[in-house]
Amino acid sequence: MDRFWLKSYPASVPHEIDHHRYESVVQIFDEAFAKYRERKAFVGLGKPMSYGELDDLSKCVAAWLQSRGLQKGDRVAVMMPNVLQYPVAIAAVLRAGYVVVNVNPLYTPRELEHQLKDSGARAIFILENFATTLQQVLARTKIEHVVLASMGDLLGFAKGTLVNFVVRHVKKMVPAFELANTTRFNAVLAEGSRLALEPVTLAHEDVAFLQYTGGTTGLAKGATLVHRNIVANVLQAEAWIQPALNNPKKGPPPEQLVWVCALPLYHIFALTACLLIGMRLGGLNILIPNPRDLPALIKEIRPYKFNLFPAVNTLFNALANNAEFAKLDFSQLRVSLGGGMAVQEAVAKKWLAVTGCPICEAYGLSETSPAATGNPTDTDVFTGTIGLPFPSTEVAILDDDGKPVPLGERGEIAIRGPQVMAGYWGQPGETAKVMTPDGFFKTGDVGIMDERGYTRIVDRKKDMILVSGFNVYPNEIEGVVASHPGVLEVAAVGVPDANSGEAVKLFVVKKDQSLTERDLMQYCAENLTGYKKPKYIEFRVELPKTNVGKILRRELRDEALKKAA
Repeated sequence: MDRFWLKSYPASVPHEIDHHRYESVVQIFDEAFAKYRERKAFVGLGKPMSYGELDDLSKCVAAWLQSRGLQKGDRVAVMMPNVLQYPVAIAAVLRAGYVVVNVNPLYTPRELEHQLKDSGARAIFILENFATTLQQVLARTKIEHVVLASMGDLLGFAKGTLVNFVVRHVKKMVPAFELANTTRFNAVLAEGSRLALEPVTLAHEDVAFLQYTGGTTGLAKGATLVHRNIVANVLQAEAWIQPALNNPKKGPPPEQLVWVCALPLYHIFALTACLLIGMRLGGLNILIPNPRDLPALIKEIRPYKFNLFPAVNTLFNALANNAEFAKLDFSQLRVSLGGGMAVQEAVAKKWLAVTGCPICEAYGLSETSPAATGNPTDTDVFTGTIGLPFPSTEVAILDDDGKPVPLGERGEIAIRGPQVMAGYWGQPGETAKVMTPDGFFKTGDVGIMDERGYTRIVDRKKDMILVSGFNVYPNEIEGVVASHPGVLEVAAVGVPDANSGEAVKLFVVKKDQSLTERDLMQYCAENLTGYKKPKYIEFRVELPKTNVGKILRRELRDEALKKAA
């Protein structure tokens, strides 16, 4: 394949990366533990954790897991926000030879049950704030071991006790729950400290993560990411940001890079762009448990001259328009990485004016670990595109028959590279739908590539809705709403939203004429994670259909777009 886009690369970015440098993600961890042992690796709620401490703590947890009888390749779920226990759990699961199943802590019982059952997870690490959700589904899963964490576990006795008291009794953030046969996180550490971790040999094709993504069938699918995928993407992203890190206008790079980790670590964007690259480079990640709490976020990062800030458009916009944020020290901010959703030009200009650092928009999916393309980091020019293919990555624009279209014409964006997933967990049929015979992953996004190799997304082949960087699939929403006894028919579409990029709108035909918008909103709140909930509901006498009875979502979406305009 002619990789003509390489002519557009910054001079210091290599065309290829050597993903054989590490056999596994664990080798990256081990190197960091040895090389940066005395450095701070993470700071959460003001409490730092060094690389040496992370090494010791994760070794204890890994040994404890092995003592429970789990076998190499078993799946272990992690259901926590950005707290210090998260990197400990991730490192422990991988070092013990198991597979991490990242779980959104805000999942409803229905969503959690599907993910635990589909992955076959045998153990779970969960913050007690969300234990009531697990309680409702645990008996119907294969979970044998529940490790309960609390916000204050790793903050020291005095601070930890105070934080736990406030979280439980003042803010009342821990709903009552009853879970039998659980082990507290600190008890796991104590037991594990008396055990020895048995070394596990891991190879490129061993599974590292199951990263769940919305499904066109209405059920989330697990993107199977092997160690090769993750190692490759860490090295690709590292190579891509080097021009910005070595920007002569900012002076020599600091001895230790500092990340603002405001994106949730259970999301593939933050997992790779913050935690994994941060550890590879010996950086410090400032963990933000709740990025919506802007005053708390700003308070956490104020003491630091931070260097890297990955975020989605909505967070960039909120911060760029916050007067207190504008008072921070941006003198060493070198990389503002935008992903998850399109970066708006107005937001990019405002962020540049406030911070002096341009937003580098990148593109990827859970299926690509995630990064596949990006805009060069050595310029402040806003291109309105998703940039160029990353090193060792090929991008093709395909027609409906899977053949490349002429340059400048529309087609489906397809990606080939060492970061592309091994397939969907336990779903060979679904995998076959998105993989071409020659190894390209078909993204479902429609784009146009120009003569320089830059690609612009112009449409979606799938009916996916993108809410604040999270994929929402209409089939799932419709399946939930249709189960309400008062609903006869339903269609879900995405409509423009100033805050989240897109929002979910429902078109509903009533079966029960007494059904109200409030009834449906409440039902959705009980069955759908926050970002999946509809923002708008419109009742109709009938929905437009094809002559065979298929609801025409596109017609409803076009109608909603006209109204919005």
